Amino acid sequence: MKLRKRALFLMSAASLAVLGVCSGSQANHAWGPYHWARTLNPFSLQLGNNLSGDWPAYLTYIVADWNTPENAALNNGANAQQLQPWTQPPVVRTVLVSGTAGLNCVAVAGTTQVCNRKYGGTGWLGLATVWMNSTNHIIQGTAKMNDTYFASSAYNNPNEKRHVICQEVAHSFGLGHQSTNGSSQNSCMDYFANTGSNATSTKSTRPNYHDFEQLQAIYGVHTDASTTLKSTPLKTALKPSVTDDPRTWGRLDHQSANGRHSQYIQRELDGTVAITEVIWTEETADVCRSCDHRNHKPGDVKP
Repeated sequence: MKLRKRALFLMSAASLAVLGVCSGSQANHAWGPYHWARTLNPFSLQLGNNLSGDWPAYLTYIVADWNTPENAALNNGANAQQLQPWTQPPVVRTVLVSGTAGLNCVAVAGTTQVCNRKYGGTGWLGLATVWMNSTNHIIQGTAKMNDTYFASSAYNNPNEKRHVICQEVAHSFGLGHQSTNGSSQNSCMDYFANTGSNATSTKSTRPNYHDFEQLQAIYGVHTDASTTLKSTPLKTALKPSVTDDPRTWGRLDHQSANGRHSQYIQRELDGTVAITEVIWTEETADVCRSCDHRNHKPGDVKP
């Protein structure tokens, strides 16, 4: 009974956090009340490189962006504050390591595993999942890109790829979205799409000032008594049930008005809670903006 109440509390807290941070731009955009446990700041988060094709190059770009905010944040932001360089050291340092997630991108405790493959006509373009323990600490994460769609002309451009991989990896830091109306805040953490007439635009392909400001708010004010990072011998009780298969994501918790972004919550059998953030293709979202897209596929007749 205590475990059930704890899981319900985590789910409720996540729901409130998402609703609170996604209402407009430049608000608090922490993804939820959870973060990596660490004993010092700054800390290093290992990104497991399981990528193929041109994806490793994009991962290298975003590692540099998140590690050098004085360069990444100095871009054409949506307001004057974002035009300032972030002069403090990054509180989250990303470290690129060899991936150990295997073909199915299985989560590895203490790391974020980054993967791409042709996951099939699932309707999703990008996928990020983090797992939290009972103290709201992230214990592992995955970021996945679906080459079934990125191989198509609609999405196969460098700006859209950079936008999506930057956002999915940063979700595993604990960052949410800066805005939900589709406008560009010139942050990869917004809902802007670098497709169609915007395919040649480099807007929203990198983090901006406010992203680093938010990471400082999440991590810069405290440390923890222990760590959930890879530097310690961590184990999970069971293999995670949440995968790239939409049927494993649990219940739909929140969806954007344009239908492109959804969040799902699943309680694992070992008591951890998995939060999955999904970027759907435009074709999938267009079937029914307000529907759970797991029940629809591109080409379906609109209800």
